[in-house]
Amino acid sequence: MNVPDPRRRLTLQRLSALSAAALLPWRPGAAFGSAASTLNALPRTALVIGNSRYKEAPLRNPANDAAAIGDHLRKMGFSVTAQLDTGRAAMEGAIRSYGEQLAKSKGVGLFYFAGHGLQVNWRNFLVPVDAALDRADDIPRQTVDLAALLGGIGKAGNPMNIVILDACRDNPFGGDIKSGKGLSQMDAPIGTLLAYATAPGNVASDGSGANGLYTENLLREIGTPEAKIEDVFKRVRLAVRRASQGQQIPWESTSLEDDFYFLPPASIKKLSEEELARQFAEEAAAWEQAQQAQQVAPVEAYLRRFPSGRFSELALVRLDRLLAKEGEQKVKLVNAAANPFTLGTGVIDLNYRVGDRYVFRTQDLLTKVEGRQLVNAVSEVTEDRVIYNNGALVTDLLGNVLKRPDGTTFGPSQFFAREYSLGKKWTTRYAIRFSDGSEDVIELDIRVIGRETITVPAGTFECFVVEANGWTLGRGQSNHWKYWVAPDKLNRLVAMDVWWRRGNRINRSERQELVSYARAG
Repeated sequence: MNVPDPRRRLTLQRLSALSAAALLPWRPGAAFGSAASTLNALPRTALVIGNSRYKEAPLRNPANDAAAIGDHLRKMGFSVTAQLDTGRAAMEGAIRSYGEQLAKSKGVGLFYFAGHGLQVNWRNFLVPVDAALDRADDIPRQTVDLAALLGGIGKAGNPMNIVILDACRDNPFGGDIKSGKGLSQMDAPIGTLLAYATAPGNVASDGSGANGLYTENLLREIGTPEAKIEDVFKRVRLAVRRASQGQQIPWESTSLEDDFYFLPPASIKKLSEEELARQFAEEAAAWEQAQQAQQVAPVEAYLRRFPSGRFSELALVRLDRLLAKEGEQKVKLVNAAANPFTLGTGVIDLNYRVGDRYVFRTQDLLTKVEGRQLVNAVSEVTEDRVIYNNGALVTDLLGNVLKRPDGTTFGPSQFFAREYSLGKKWTTRYAIRFSDGSEDVIELDIRVIGRETITVPAGTFECFVVEANGWTLGRGQSNHWKYWVAPDKLNRLVAMDVWWRRGNRINRSERQELVSYARAG
């Protein structure tokens, strides 16, 4: 069947005009901290450790990597302590001194380690060069426990910490030591960005040149002027993935609240609505080109230019599909419910089937009056869309609505994401054309705030909890969503609460929750 394309309903020019007309005090990213972050004016302290000369399993590049990282950080205003080929006593002493420096300066801290790391019973350990590991009992006595290291840094009370671990290699030690591959997943403590050279449960390349694959790309990206820290690591992830053909994909966990730049702009100003609309029009045009492309290059170009863009979640889905067609065997994050150091990561299943059926009920949150029941039955699945009830409802593969049964249509959006993990945040901005012909723009800041078990008529689910806050710009209406998703069980949401406000008055409130579901086949 021919399904109307809602993406064509609003031209970029009309979208820009609508955005420019809504002169509101709120700005994108407001929920995630001010753009004029004071972090960039604080003292910067770094400890870098690179261990290559192991007795049992020497490595080629960690000492080179740490030295190069230290040199780059000094040029960016960090006070750097570098430790190369370091034993346990020296490592612990350096870490202790580093924590004391952070407690005194109350600035930004960066800890970098390259070398052997291993996981045992979900605990991660960084290995000094003098470690002699023959039995499992040797590990806590001869290595550095990452959880203890993070806890010690946390006691410094400084506002932000960056922890970078290029230590995800196979366990080279023999004896009776049984460990998983690479490092296990951990959730970043408050105010911390935790970065691994590859996804938890996988191993990273030591590299064949002067630096390891991960650090080689990190060195390039941290030197990009005016790049926000999250964008730096997203670009590193993309570059390493492409260079390794999907066999190494860096991973981060973040709980940062404010923007940080390794090389900050000379001045940071708030953009006008007209400037924001122009920037969005440029991004939307780049995404439209990438979305229609059958080659990887335009999608990759979009993600390099807009790593945290308003279509970046959609672009990653597109990239996965195109690279899979080229034969990429992408490594998967090893996720385990038994791991006490993380709430895990949930990945949405994109495999819908004709005949899948989801039933939701609605309720007014204020009056508790039951509303309509929504029956969504999949009638067709295309490369990038799911069509319900013979075209009455259309979504993309992530569940983002493109057309509602009342005729309202939406531009491409990323209200729902591909993956969910604690602290993940993203933004979306999209056009909407209501059934009466009026048009508007919605902009939202979205964050995964936790995980909890909820019970709805369809059953009990362990869910990620997501909050979305923003505005319907032309109408001056503030919007607050809270929704629950269980990616390991469902590719649709479990429940959602919605509040619409103008000023202090609540215009409308509604709860949707899953009544039943059935997967075809």
